[in-house]
Amino acid sequence: MSYVDGFVIAVPTDRREEYRKFAELAAPIFREVGALQVVECWGDDVPDGKLTSFPMAVKLEPNETVVFAWIVWPSKEVRDEGLKKTMTHPRMAGVAAPFDTKRMIFGGFRVMVEA
Repeated sequence: MSYVDGFVIAVPTDRREEYRKFAELAAPIFREVGALQVVECWGDDVPDGKLTSFPMAVKLEPNETVVFAWIVWPSKEVRDEGLKKTMTHPRMAGVAAPFDTKRMIFGGFRVMVEA
């Protein structure tokens, strides 16, 4: 079964276009190094929670929007190698993320059910 990297990010709302360009730069590189799919989603209906929520998790500030993204890989092994290659890819050199990376939530997941 596939392997999925998931991300939740707080992006300054006025940097939406910059984030889109960042994602459009990175997505083909992830595909070149083995990813099957890259999905980037700009928050539209992301409510505050009482105990936990996406906004709480990323310490969302009033001028920010939650981004939810994932990358589907054929396996964890392909993902591990693909991430290394992406981080050292020449097209990513000198490119800064348009968000606070310290508040990014991410993790790798083994797919249990795929329908």
